[in-house]
Order: sequence, then structure tokens, then C-alpha cells
Amino acid sequence: MRPPCRVLRTALLVTTALLLSSCGIPETGVVEAGEPATGIRPVQILYFLSAGDLLAVRRRTVGPIGIETVIELLFRGPDVRERSQGMTTELPSLTGDPRVRTDGGQVSIELPRDIGPLTATAVTQLTCTAAEADLDPASGTDTASTRVTITVPDAWSAEGSSETCPSATGAD
Repeated sequence: MRPPCRVLRTALLVTTALLLSSCGIPETGVVEAGEPATGIRPVQILYFLSAGDLLAVRRRTVGPIGIETVIELLFRGPDVRERSQGMTTELPSLTGDPRVRTDGGQVSIELPRDIGPLTATAVTQLTCTAAEADLDPASGTDTASTRVTITVPDAWSAEGSSETCPSATGAD
């Protein structure tokens, strides 16, 4: 049998824990404050080729990722499942990390120095993926006006617009 002090102490700890767990703060709904979160969608849209046509492809991601990571995923190309469905890419492998800056409806992507000029299709793949990754539906940003600039310092640059992108609404 327990000594009375121990039983009393245990009873006080349990009572204190119960009181603290219901501290009287009322439950609230969603509090609208600040800018909406970005870069945390669990599904990302990547643009690959299927039978030569540009196609928006939904890919699930684990945890929040930023636009730089979405660009890196695109450069890695289609995954095993996507390849088995006949998807390809015209983008080369990356040899370093891209640097991405966003400013409203403008996305700037700086690629590593050793990447040669991209084909028009590769530029469109990158443009569409970057524009889609930058889109935050809660902000009301219109991707139809997103401009993307792709550069390799002291080598080449290309510009594109999301106006040329196929719709992502029916993406797999």
C-alpha cells in the first residue's frame, strides 16, 4: 500500500493536469492575418512531354517545398511511373543548384554556367513549371500574366510567359 503523501501527490498532479488542459480559452475559427502561405502544396505541377506534346503532370511531394525544389524536380525528369506512361523531357541534367527569385508576376531563374542553350520546348517546360509553382491560388495571382526569365550568367538568356502553357486543370 502507498503512503498517504504519495497518493495525495499523485491526485494533485492529475487534478492539476486536468485543470491546465482545459484552461478556459475559447476555440476560434480561422484567423485571417498576413499573406497566404506559399510553396506548401502537397501536389506540384511539372511539365513534361508526352508524344511530343507539353503536358501538365501532377506529382505528390512529401512536405512543403519551395519553387527551387520544384525546378530541381523538373530537371530530374519524369519519375519511373511517368516514364512508364511515355513521358520525356528536353531538359538536361543539372550540375548545380538553380537560383530562383520571384517578384509578383515575374520569376527569374539563374542556371549553372555549364548548361548550354535550351531548346524552345525545354524553355517552355521550365517556364510553365516555374509559373505554376509560383502561383498561389489564395492570393488571386493570375498565371496568365506570369513572365519567366531564364539565364546562364555571361552565356545566354531566354524569356517566356505562362500564356503558352497548357492548362493544369486536368493534370494526372
